[in-house]
Amino acid sequence: MSVPSETPVASSEVTFTNVGAIRWWHRGLFASQTAYVTLALIALIILMSFASPYFLTEGNLQNVAKNFSFIAIATLGITFVIITGGIDLSVGSLMCFAAMITSMVMTTLSTPGAPLSSLFVHLAADGKTVVANVPGLILVVSVLAGLVVSVLVGLVNGMCIAILGLSPFVTTLGMLSIVRGLCYVISNGRGSFPGGPDAEYFYALTQGDLWGLPAPFIYLVMLALVMAVVLHHSAFGRHVFAIGGNEKAAELTGISVTRVKIEVYVIGALAAGLQGIIISGWLGSAPANMATSYELNVIAAAVIGGANLAGGIGGPLGAIVGCVLLEVIRNGLVLAQVNSYWQQTLVGVIIIAAVLVDRIRARLM
Repeated sequence: MSVPSETPVASSEVTFTNVGAIRWWHRGLFASQTAYVTLALIALIILMSFASPYFLTEGNLQNVAKNFSFIAIATLGITFVIITGGIDLSVGSLMCFAAMITSMVMTTLSTPGAPLSSLFVHLAADGKTVVANVPGLILVVSVLAGLVVSVLVGLVNGMCIAILGLSPFVTTLGMLSIVRGLCYVISNGRGSFPGGPDAEYFYALTQGDLWGLPAPFIYLVMLALVMAVVLHHSAFGRHVFAIGGNEKAAELTGISVTRVKIEVYVIGALAAGLQGIIISGWLGSAPANMATSYELNVIAAAVIGGANLAGGIGGPLGAIVGCVLLEVIRNGLVLAQVNSYWQQTLVGVIIIAAVLVDRIRARLM
């Protein structure tokens, strides 16, 4: 019995024409909006260096570094929120509230006869005020008080959004009004001033320089590095991106969407509170109208830097680049003696242009 031989099957090589066909502007660094904004920033810096001989001076560069740091820390925090597809409109009011609580607690604990002040100060026999504990303790307690109220506001925002299912826009818009109203209530519409024996430490930490760099800029760099590690090298960071990319799919994979959402709103509130405390040190006070409309600048910086309001995209580098771009525009307008009111107009144009470029890139993919 003969076994039939197998008929050889003709094989043909299959070629995929789309392999390796990704354009250069869709690969690597240029795959993100941050790259294009960075190029625009470099071009703007070059233009301003020719437009004004004072732009690249050491003093002006220090001013730029300090000024953009006054919104960049809050921008890092709100970037977490935006990556999950949320929004927080209460950051400006929270900056003021945290700063006001910090300065009021610092003054109260340094005043003999005030509630709880006996734990920190007492009167000597000659009537002079004496600090009863370690120098700097009042400052630490005061800053912690400001950060604690920030955490509480973030918790309320997060629980209303993640547990009750309320709209992030409506919830945080309401919180903006609530917190700003509380600022006026506790201060009677007047500003509060950091006082007491630790006020000098407070101003040194918020206004001082280290290695020739403004203290707020150093805080910003440290926090940006921490944020980069958390977002790209931790399970929490992966969960944040997963929720922003597809919340339903993230929930099906076992991610605690509710917990992560609450945590990102707390992080955003903490960053805003810390930002407000730093700003109050720079101003020397915490007026009741401090940081009004700052939430618009913070959100604008995050969006310009590449954070997508639909969620799933964002990072510390883009947040910083967006803040630097806004400050360079403001600083350049001042040096060029252009009406500073044009700043808001240009910011709006840049936001629309950044989103438009990103949309065009997406369609060309």
